[in-house]
Amino acid sequence: MKRLILITVVVIAVPFIIVSLFVKTDEIKFHYVSNLFVRVKDEKNSKIIKVPFEEYIKGVLAGEIPTSFDLEALKAQAVAARSYVLVQKEKNKKQDYDVVNTTLNQVYLTDEELKEKWKGEYGAKINKIKSAVLATKGEYLSYKGEVVEALFFSTSTGMTENSEEVFSTMVPYLRSVSSVWDEASPVYEDSVTFDLGDFYKKLELEYNENLVFDVLERTSTGRVKKIKINGIDFKGRDVATRLALRSNYFELIQNGGKVVINTKGFGHGVGMSQYGALGMAKEGYKYDEILKHYYQGTEIKKM
Repeated sequence: MKRLILITVVVIAVPFIIVSLFVKTDEIKFHYVSNLFVRVKDEKNSKIIKVPFEEYIKGVLAGEIPTSFDLEALKAQAVAARSYVLVQKEKNKKQDYDVVNTTLNQVYLTDEELKEKWKGEYGAKINKIKSAVLATKGEYLSYKGEVVEALFFSTSTGMTENSEEVFSTMVPYLRSVSSVWDEASPVYEDSVTFDLGDFYKKLELEYNENLVFDVLERTSTGRVKKIKINGIDFKGRDVATRLALRSNYFELIQNGGKVVINTKGFGHGVGMSQYGALGMAKEGYKYDEILKHYYQGTEIKKM
Protein backbone atom coordinates (compact mmCIF):
# COMPACT_ATOMS: atom_id res chain seq x y z
CA MET A 1 0.00 0.00 0.00
CA LYS A 2 1.34 3.40 -0.92
CA ARG A 3 2.20 5.74 1.94
CA LEU A 4 -0.74 7.96 2.86
CA ILE A 5 0.45 11.52 2.41
CA LEU A 6 -0.74 14.18 4.84
CA ILE A 7 -2.65 16.81 2.95
CA THR A 8 -1.21 20.05 4.24
CA VAL A 9 -0.96 22.55 1.41
CA VAL A 10 -4.61 22.25 0.48
CA VAL A 11 -6.35 22.21 3.81
CA ILE A 12 -4.35 23.86 6.57
CA ALA A 13 -4.83 27.42 5.32
CA VAL A 14 -8.41 26.91 4.21
CA PRO A 15 -11.02 28.63 6.39
CA PHE A 16 -13.70 26.22 7.51
CA ILE A 17 -17.40 26.82 8.06
CA ILE A 18 -19.47 29.29 9.95
CA VAL A 19 -22.70 28.07 11.52
CA SER A 20 -25.78 30.22 11.71
CA LEU A 21 -29.01 29.49 13.54
CA PHE A 22 -31.87 31.15 11.72
CA VAL A 23 -34.79 32.39 13.78
CA LYS A 24 -37.46 31.07 11.38
CA THR A 25 -36.45 27.41 11.61
CA ASP A 26 -35.03 24.96 14.10
CA GLU A 27 -32.85 23.31 11.48
CA ILE A 28 -29.13 23.90 11.89
CA LYS A 29 -27.77 25.69 8.83
CA PHE A 30 -24.23 25.46 7.44
CA HIS A 31 -22.92 28.64 5.81
CA TYR A 32 -19.80 27.80 3.81
CA VAL A 33 -16.87 30.16 3.42
CA SER A 34 -14.41 27.44 2.40
CA ASN A 35 -13.14 26.56 -1.07
CA LEU A 36 -12.53 22.93 -0.08
CA PHE A 37 -14.79 20.54 -2.00
CA VAL A 38 -15.17 16.82 -2.57
CA ARG A 39 -15.69 15.65 -6.14
CA VAL A 40 -18.33 12.95 -5.86
CA LYS A 41 -19.20 10.63 -8.72
CA ASP A 42 -22.92 9.87 -8.73
CA GLU A 43 -22.87 6.26 -9.95
CA LYS A 44 -26.60 6.15 -10.67
CA ASN A 45 -26.69 9.25 -12.86
CA SER A 46 -23.10 9.01 -14.18
CA LYS A 47 -22.21 12.57 -13.24
CA ILE A 48 -19.68 14.26 -10.98
CA ILE A 49 -20.83 16.81 -8.42
CA LYS A 50 -18.73 19.17 -6.28
CA VAL A 51 -19.84 19.08 -2.65
CA PRO A 52 -18.56 21.37 0.15
CA PHE A 53 -16.35 19.26 2.40
CA GLU A 54 -18.47 19.22 5.58
CA GLU A 55 -21.65 18.88 3.55
CA TYR A 56 -20.12 15.69 2.17
CA ILE A 57 -19.39 14.40 5.70
CA LYS A 58 -23.00 15.11 6.65
CA GLY A 59 -24.26 13.13 3.64
CA VAL A 60 -21.94 10.22 4.48
CA LEU A 61 -23.20 9.99 8.04
CA ALA A 62 -26.76 9.98 6.70
CA GLY A 63 -25.90 7.18 4.28
CA GLU A 64 -23.61 5.04 6.41
CA ILE A 65 -24.86 4.95 10.02
CA PRO A 66 -28.32 4.91 11.66
CA THR A 67 -29.32 8.29 13.09
CA SER A 68 -30.72 6.45 16.12
CA PHE A 69 -27.15 5.76 17.25
CA ASP A 70 -25.71 7.57 20.27
CA LEU A 71 -24.17 10.96 19.43
CA GLU A 72 -20.68 9.81 20.46
CA ALA A 73 -20.86 6.99 17.89
CA LEU A 74 -21.96 9.50 15.24
CA LYS A 75 -19.03 11.76 16.14
CA ALA A 76 -16.63 8.83 15.77
CA GLN A 77 -18.13 8.10 12.36
CA ALA A 78 -17.74 11.74 11.32
CA VAL A 79 -14.01 11.74 12.14
CA ALA A 80 -13.52 8.39 10.40
CA ALA A 81 -15.40 9.57 7.29
CA ARG A 82 -13.40 12.81 7.20
CA SER A 83 -10.11 10.92 7.46
CA TYR A 84 -11.12 8.45 4.77
CA VAL A 85 -12.07 11.09 2.21
CA LEU A 86 -8.89 13.10 2.83
CA VAL A 87 -6.91 10.01 1.85
CA GLN A 88 -9.06 9.45 -1.23
CA LYS A 89 -8.63 13.09 -2.29
CA GLU A 90 -4.87 12.68 -2.19
CA LYS A 91 -4.95 9.34 -4.00
CA ASN A 92 -7.23 10.64 -6.75
CA LYS A 93 -6.05 14.24 -7.14
CA LYS A 94 -5.13 13.60 -10.78
CA GLN A 95 -8.45 11.89 -11.53
CA ASP A 96 -11.83 13.37 -12.47
CA TYR A 97 -13.37 12.56 -9.10
CA ASP A 98 -12.32 11.83 -5.52
CA VAL A 99 -14.92 9.27 -4.45
CA VAL A 100 -18.04 7.49 -5.67
CA ASN A 101 -21.28 7.74 -3.71
CA THR A 102 -21.64 4.01 -3.05
CA THR A 103 -20.12 1.36 -0.77
CA LEU A 104 -17.12 1.24 -3.11
CA ASN A 105 -16.06 4.29 -1.09
CA GLN A 106 -18.61 5.83 1.26
CA VAL A 107 -22.36 6.03 0.71
CA TYR A 108 -23.26 9.69 0.24
CA LEU A 109 -26.86 10.95 0.18
CA THR A 110 -27.93 14.42 -0.93
CA ASP A 111 -30.42 16.57 0.94
CA GLU A 112 -33.02 15.86 -1.71
CA GLU A 113 -32.59 12.11 -1.22
CA LEU A 114 -32.76 12.49 2.55
CA LYS A 115 -35.94 14.56 2.49
CA GLU A 116 -37.56 11.90 0.31
CA LYS A 117 -36.28 9.10 2.57
CA TRP A 118 -37.04 10.65 5.96
CA LYS A 119 -40.05 12.82 5.07
CA GLY A 120 -41.46 14.30 8.31
CA GLU A 121 -38.49 13.09 10.35
CA TYR A 122 -35.99 14.99 8.22
CA GLY A 123 -35.60 17.99 10.55
CA ALA A 124 -34.82 16.05 13.70
CA LYS A 125 -32.55 13.51 12.00
CA ILE A 126 -30.54 16.02 9.99
CA ASN A 127 -30.00 18.18 13.09
CA LYS A 128 -28.58 15.21 15.00
CA ILE A 129 -26.17 14.45 12.16
CA LYS A 130 -25.15 18.08 11.83
CA SER A 131 -24.51 18.24 15.56
CA ALA A 132 -22.04 15.35 15.23
CA VAL A 133 -20.34 17.01 12.26
CA LEU A 134 -20.07 20.38 14.00
CA ALA A 135 -18.82 18.89 17.26
CA THR A 136 -15.88 17.36 15.38
CA LYS A 137 -15.38 20.02 12.71
CA GLY A 138 -12.05 19.71 10.98
CA GLU A 139 -10.98 16.67 12.98
CA TYR A 140 -9.27 13.70 11.37
CA LEU A 141 -7.15 10.75 12.46
CA SER A 142 -3.38 10.76 12.10
CA TYR A 143 -0.79 8.03 12.48
CA LYS A 144 2.83 9.19 12.71
CA GLY A 145 2.04 12.36 10.79
CA GLU A 146 -0.05 10.78 8.04
CA VAL A 147 -3.78 10.79 7.52
CA VAL A 148 -5.38 7.49 8.45
CA GLU A 149 -7.33 5.46 5.91
CA ALA A 150 -10.14 4.93 8.41
CA LEU A 151 -11.97 1.85 7.17
CA PHE A 152 -15.20 0.93 8.92
CA PHE A 153 -18.01 -1.61 8.69
CA SER A 154 -21.27 -2.58 10.37
CA THR A 155 -20.75 -5.50 12.75
CA SER A 156 -17.78 -7.61 13.84
CA THR A 157 -17.71 -11.25 14.93
CA GLY A 158 -16.55 -10.18 18.39
CA MET A 159 -13.11 -9.25 17.05
CA THR A 160 -12.09 -6.92 14.23
CA GLU A 161 -9.63 -8.13 11.57
CA ASN A 162 -5.98 -7.46 10.86
CA SER A 163 -5.83 -5.59 7.56
CA GLU A 164 -3.42 -8.02 5.88
CA GLU A 165 -5.74 -10.96 6.51
CA VAL A 166 -8.49 -9.29 4.50
CA PHE A 167 -6.80 -6.88 2.07
CA SER A 168 -3.30 -8.43 1.90
CA THR A 169 -1.47 -5.31 3.14
CA MET A 170 -0.38 -4.81 6.74
CA VAL A 171 -1.45 -1.41 8.10
CA PRO A 172 -0.15 -0.72 11.63
CA TYR A 173 -3.27 1.06 12.89
CA LEU A 174 -5.72 -1.51 11.46
CA ARG A 175 -5.10 -4.26 14.01
CA SER A 176 -7.47 -6.90 15.30
CA VAL A 177 -9.09 -5.70 18.54
CA SER A 178 -11.87 -6.96 20.77
CA SER A 179 -15.36 -5.75 19.92
CA VAL A 180 -17.60 -7.62 22.35
CA TRP A 181 -20.39 -5.05 22.03
CA ASP A 182 -21.35 -6.33 18.57
CA GLU A 183 -23.40 -9.23 19.88
CA ALA A 184 -26.21 -6.72 20.40
CA SER A 185 -26.29 -5.95 16.66
CA PRO A 186 -29.44 -7.17 14.84
CA VAL A 187 -27.16 -8.50 12.08
CA TYR A 188 -24.63 -10.23 14.35
CA GLU A 189 -25.80 -13.64 13.10
CA ASP A 190 -27.68 -14.58 9.94
CA SER A 191 -28.70 -17.67 7.98
CA VAL A 192 -29.62 -18.00 4.31
CA THR A 193 -30.73 -21.03 2.28
CA PHE A 194 -30.03 -21.70 -1.40
CA ASP A 195 -31.33 -24.32 -3.78
CA LEU A 196 -28.32 -26.48 -4.63
CA GLY A 197 -28.56 -25.58 -8.32
CA ASP A 198 -28.70 -21.84 -7.59
CA PHE A 199 -25.75 -22.19 -5.21
CA TYR A 200 -23.63 -23.78 -7.96
CA LYS A 201 -24.79 -21.25 -10.54
CA LYS A 202 -23.73 -18.28 -8.42
CA LEU A 203 -20.30 -19.84 -7.91
CA GLU A 204 -20.08 -20.89 -11.59
CA LEU A 205 -19.65 -24.54 -10.67
CA GLU A 206 -21.00 -27.62 -12.40
CA TYR A 207 -24.03 -29.18 -10.75
CA ASN A 208 -23.30 -32.11 -8.45
CA GLU A 209 -25.70 -33.70 -5.99
CA ASN A 210 -22.83 -34.10 -3.54
CA LEU A 211 -21.44 -30.88 -2.15
CA VAL A 212 -17.88 -31.34 -0.93
CA PHE A 213 -16.04 -28.45 0.71
CA ASP A 214 -12.94 -27.95 2.80
CA VAL A 215 -11.87 -24.74 4.54
CA LEU A 216 -8.18 -24.41 3.68
CA GLU A 217 -7.34 -21.29 5.66
CA ARG A 218 -8.98 -19.01 8.18
CA THR A 219 -8.08 -15.58 9.52
CA SER A 220 -6.92 -15.31 13.12
CA THR A 221 -10.53 -14.58 14.14
CA GLY A 222 -12.08 -17.48 12.25
CA ARG A 223 -13.22 -15.91 8.97
CA VAL A 224 -12.91 -18.11 5.89
CA LYS A 225 -9.85 -16.98 3.97
CA LYS A 226 -9.59 -19.86 1.48
CA ILE A 227 -12.02 -22.70 0.76
CA LYS A 228 -12.18 -25.58 -1.72
CA ILE A 229 -15.66 -26.36 -3.06
CA ASN A 230 -16.06 -29.47 -5.21
CA GLY A 231 -12.37 -29.36 -6.07
CA ILE A 232 -12.23 -25.61 -6.93
CA ASP A 233 -10.34 -23.11 -4.77
CA PHE A 234 -12.06 -19.87 -3.73
CA LYS A 235 -11.22 -16.94 -1.53
CA GLY A 236 -13.68 -16.64 1.31
CA ARG A 237 -14.46 -13.02 0.42
CA ASP A 238 -15.24 -14.03 -3.18
CA VAL A 239 -17.71 -16.66 -1.99
CA ALA A 240 -19.34 -14.09 0.31
CA THR A 241 -19.59 -11.59 -2.56
CA ARG A 242 -21.03 -14.03 -5.11
CA LEU A 243 -23.60 -15.34 -2.65
CA ALA A 244 -24.33 -11.87 -1.19
CA LEU A 245 -23.47 -13.07 2.32
CA ARG A 246 -23.11 -10.56 5.13
CA SER A 247 -19.53 -11.63 5.81
CA ASN A 248 -16.91 -14.25 5.06
CA TYR A 249 -17.34 -15.76 8.52
CA PHE A 250 -19.59 -18.60 7.38
CA GLU A 251 -20.31 -22.31 7.54
CA LEU A 252 -21.90 -24.44 4.79
CA ILE A 253 -24.41 -27.19 5.48
CA GLN A 254 -25.95 -29.35 2.74
CA ASN A 255 -29.48 -30.49 3.47
CA GLY A 256 -30.58 -32.60 0.53
CA GLY A 257 -31.20 -30.23 -2.38
CA LYS A 258 -30.60 -27.18 -0.20
CA VAL A 259 -27.49 -25.41 1.08
CA VAL A 260 -27.79 -23.62 4.41
CA ILE A 261 -25.17 -20.94 5.13
CA ASN A 262 -24.82 -19.48 8.61
CA THR A 263 -22.87 -16.24 8.94
CA LYS A 264 -21.58 -14.03 11.73
CA GLY A 265 -20.85 -10.31 11.46
CA PHE A 266 -21.62 -7.85 8.66
CA GLY A 267 -18.91 -6.30 6.49
CA HIS A 268 -15.20 -6.81 5.87
CA GLY A 269 -14.27 -6.53 9.55
CA VAL A 270 -11.34 -4.09 9.23
CA GLY A 271 -11.23 -0.86 11.23
CA MET A 272 -14.14 0.50 13.26
CA SER A 273 -17.23 -1.57 13.91
CA GLN A 274 -20.24 0.75 13.91
CA TYR A 275 -22.24 -1.41 16.31
CA GLY A 276 -19.13 -1.73 18.45
CA ALA A 277 -18.91 2.07 18.51
CA LEU A 278 -22.56 2.21 19.55
CA GLY A 279 -21.95 -0.29 22.36
CA MET A 280 -18.95 1.67 23.60
CA ALA A 281 -20.93 4.92 23.51
CA LYS A 282 -23.72 3.34 25.56
CA GLU A 283 -21.12 2.36 28.16
CA GLY A 284 -20.00 5.97 28.44
CA TYR A 285 -16.97 6.03 26.13
CA LYS A 286 -16.39 9.30 24.25
CA TYR A 287 -15.82 9.43 20.52
CA ASP A 288 -12.07 9.94 20.82
CA GLU A 289 -11.81 6.83 23.02
CA ILE A 290 -13.85 4.84 20.50
CA LEU A 291 -11.58 5.91 17.66
CA LYS A 292 -8.37 5.17 19.53
CA HIS A 293 -9.67 1.69 20.35
CA TYR A 294 -10.43 0.73 16.76
CA TYR A 295 -7.54 2.60 15.12
CA GLN A 296 -4.56 1.61 17.22
CA GLY A 297 -1.83 4.18 17.84
CA THR A 298 -3.68 7.07 16.16
CA GLU A 299 -4.37 10.57 17.38
CA ILE A 300 -6.99 13.14 16.49
CA LYS A 301 -5.76 16.28 14.75
CA LYS A 302 -7.57 19.29 13.36
CA MET A 303 -7.33 20.82 9.90
